[in-house]
Amino acid sequence: MKKLIILTLIITCFSCNSNAQKTKKDSKTYSVTKTDAEWKAELSPMAFYVLRENGTEPRFSSPLNKNYKEGIYVCAGCNTPLFKSEHKYDSGSGWPSFDKEIKGNVAFSSGSEMYGREEHCAVCGGHLGHVFNDGPKETTGLRHCIDGAALKFIPKNE
Repeated sequence: MKKLIILTLIITCFSCNSNAQKTKKDSKTYSVTKTDAEWKAELSPMAFYVLRENGTEPRFSSPLNKNYKEGIYVCAGCNTPLFKSEHKYDSGSGWPSFDKEIKGNVAFSSGSEMYGREEHCAVCGGHLGHVFNDGPKETTGLRHCIDGAALKFIPKNE
């Protein structure tokens, strides 16, 4: 009887971790595609970790978090414009936050209430961060919580 219970537990554990539950995050083909070796050669280790491995940089580590100059924030992987400085605000989260993206340049994946919907560059598929519904109520109500390592800032006059 003891062996039967143990066997049942083992089968249950493996069936809960079946391939049916392991879905690909994104099967979309992006217009900018590169091998991991090519991305690693072009990106900093932190940018590669965030953009290509869906990582998260440490809170308050990005110099872009407190950047309030006029300009545009582009994807660190492919230079696609993602956010305008006029939509940036200090959320206190420790990551650059925006209440609005540049439509069509940011793609969204499913997420959870706790972690928000995942955001990607619509051109290269790079992971940017997450979007939450706790942003400024007087604008969009959204908080795009973005890893600074996924961005490059281009000042207005450049």
